Amino acid sequence: MYVRDRGVRAAVTALAAGAALAVAAVPGSAATPDSGAPAFLEPAELPPHRTSDWYAGPVAAGQPDPLPMCVGDALPSTATHRRYWTEYDTGALQVTVVERSARRAERFAALLREKLDDCARKVMERYPDITATQKYYGRLDVEEGAHVYGVHTVAEWGASDIALFSVGRDGRTVTVVQWGQLGTFEHAQVADFRDSTVTAVNKLRHA
Repeated sequence: MYVRDRGVRAAVTALAAGAALAVAAVPGSAATPDSGAPAFLEPAELPPHRTSDWYAGPVAAGQPDPLPMCVGDALPSTATHRRYWTEYDTGALQVTVVERSARRAERFAALLREKLDDCARKVMERYPDITATQKYYGRLDVEEGAHVYGVHTVAEWGASDIALFSVGRDGRTVTVVQWGQLGTFEHAQVADFRDSTVTAVNKLRHA
């Protein structure tokens, strides 16, 4: 999703803008900062792009910058993240948080879901020139469960962006996966994104 900022078409989220930032970075290893941390998605495990490969930056400690839409302010400094991008206006982000206990992770996952449940309203409240609508695509039966959401944003100047989000948990580890590109709900690769989410949550067992 994009908004104008002092006449510049700037990103609110890490979906497409984060992908552009990642293009400038040197791709790194999929290894996380410490060997005991959960594995992250590989580029080939993201929804396939019709005309481009996926690329990935390194797994990095801390909050992603820019923060992802709607859930960003809930992410702790102990998070780790990885950005992904294609040669076109399609980007993705995975953020993982390892909590001190399964109970804390359960509460954190519930908080993220609460924020996504209210995502469209919050976006329009913050950006009056944006119209946002959202869908809930249901629960995935993987480990302690994962939930998938879609958010479509349209700007007054015509920009239209579709984003998919998922929140999943395995034990004391929670992950958020985002995918986004120009388009509408019709362009959302929901089935592929659900597969990516299942893969991402299955990888959390390494923690």
